Amino acid sequence: MTTTETITTSRDDGVYYDPYDFEIDKNPYPIWKRLRDEQPLYYNAKYDFYALSRYDDVEAASKDWQRYSSSRGTLLELIKANIDMPPGSIIFEDPPEHDVHRALLAGMFKPRTIAALEPKVREYCARCLDPLVGKGGFDFIGDIGAEVPMRTIGMLLGIPEQDQVAIREVMDDGLRLKEGAPPPKDMYERITKDQTGVFADYIDWRVDNPSDDIMTELLTTEFVDTTGERRRLTREEVLGYVNLLAAAGNETTTRLIGWAGKLLGEHPEQRRQLAETPALIPQALEEVLRYESPSPVQARYVTEDVVHHGRTVEAGNVILLLTASANRDERRFPDADQFLIHREIERHFAFGYGVHFCLGAALARLEAKVALEEILKRFPDWEVNWEHAVQSHTSTVRGWESLPVKTP
Repeated sequence: MTTTETITTSRDDGVYYDPYDFEIDKNPYPIWKRLRDEQPLYYNAKYDFYALSRYDDVEAASKDWQRYSSSRGTLLELIKANIDMPPGSIIFEDPPEHDVHRALLAGMFKPRTIAALEPKVREYCARCLDPLVGKGGFDFIGDIGAEVPMRTIGMLLGIPEQDQVAIREVMDDGLRLKEGAPPPKDMYERITKDQTGVFADYIDWRVDNPSDDIMTELLTTEFVDTTGERRRLTREEVLGYVNLLAAAGNETTTRLIGWAGKLLGEHPEQRRQLAETPALIPQALEEVLRYESPSPVQARYVTEDVVHHGRTVEAGNVILLLTASANRDERRFPDADQFLIHREIERHFAFGYGVHFCLGAALARLEAKVALEEILKRFPDWEVNWEHAVQSHTSTVRGWESLPVKTP
């Protein structure tokens, strides 16, 4: 679908970005900077995709859902696989279906509702951290970063604590990439099948045993769909919602907490400021989100010809929105490659932008804020144990699989 002229132009310039290359993924920022400066519209011939890397371009495309569609998926390999998206996956929908289905969840994630969760989140943090005091170190992922989001979303969905770890492991295993290659074409269908098997019994049990949780609300809420029919969600749609919430509620927040541990380990003076003045933590977390966005790349299907930087991208192509690159764009953020907890940030794209702005952003911010507060209370000083740190490589998020730190 791409013209020979366009392929040749980008192939000859020497800049190469590959979302499946683990070496690039370790630190993609130098390459993204070159893309912003030299190839703001980039084309990769190997995997046949375009990419936008500048702030203004990513912002405009994120708002323009009509021409940059999510309905075929938001991962490069999903769009290329050309599969039918299961119902209930609002991140894989465009308006008007997206708006109707998103509204069903919006009331469950209002700021006031999320704020009321703080005591419970703090209790989860204390339960994770108290046994680690005096041990000489802990793992930002295994000991708290993966635990608190899992407990919180599990509680909201109504999944018993004893089953939450097994569910998270199923999701983690399904998302991992093999080095140097995209996942198999049936990856998403396989993950969906695995997760559906995990959640199906809970949903069937909730039908006869309603409770005060999201799963029950999804099963019982009535709404008017895009055809004008008033109805409840089907069992398949409820499964889609639960799959989405379980995955999103675990992955992004886990990586955010991990990046906070890594960056504050590397910037001890700024870390000590946060320990002395916890009121600075929310602003510092916005800088973590800007500087190391846990969800760095979003894919879109181009529905009609679009022009970027004097070149045409024809309908039917895939464009990657490099949101993490946009968050380091010097045209928008002075000293963009410096981590500065006092930076005033009007807007970043760590949670997306436009109609697909992350519904769980307030929950992720709350969990990360409380986790960092509780960590700094007990451990105002740490350094990363790089010998045993392990970076995770997936199509959806970027961050740490294990980030152990040493404490006094």
